[in-house]
Amino acid sequence: MSTAIQFNNVSLNYGSEDGLVRVLKSVNFSVNSDEIVSIVGPSGSGKTSIIMLAAGLEMASEGSIKINSQEIVGLRENDLSDVRRKNIGIVFQSFYLIPNLTAVENVLLSLEANQKYNRDEEAKSLLGEFGLSHRINHLPSELSGGEQQRVAIARALINKPKIILADEPTGNLDSANSESMMDLLFEYTKKSKTSLVMVTHDESMARRCDRIIEIKDGQIV
Repeated sequence: MSTAIQFNNVSLNYGSEDGLVRVLKSVNFSVNSDEIVSIVGPSGSGKTSIIMLAAGLEMASEGSIKINSQEIVGLRENDLSDVRRKNIGIVFQSFYLIPNLTAVENVLLSLEANQKYNRDEEAKSLLGEFGLSHRINHLPSELSGGEQQRVAIARALINKPKIILADEPTGNLDSANSESMMDLLFEYTKKSKTSLVMVTHDESMARRCDRIIEIKDGQIV
């Protein structure tokens, strides 16, 4: 079984020596290629920073981060974007949908211009899998919170990522929508043998994962 994500002695600091804030301290963990892992811990413990580092949206102060065996610490932004596009789908707590684009147009947004040709049907099919075939031409303002999050997930999956990173994906949803949305996400990851790393405060969601990583004060406990 291959390793999708590998953190070796990863630290993340903000500020200068006079006012140094140590967000993460020598973090070590790995995630296998078809594993579902939850990251739990108190607010401010560094959970979201792990997601941002794995996505290449933050740069580690120290240590090594490998995505499917490729070292990403020290890569230039263009190269990081390439790694993200080829390997990673990201789902945030906020939906970040473009308000003047339809559901299907928002899904297609994550594709590069030269990839969008003939991908409309694929995007519509993906939205259909998430129960949104009747909403593909609706604007975000015409969708419920649960429907908007499903569009955001479809956008993350259109590139068929090997790794899905989710930061509090149910944080803006009620319990019924949370359960339904996670059912869809778990079903997809298992069917496609994709890795899923999810930050959550929801203990019941965490228990559904293959493994739980607990973090406190910037360290794994």
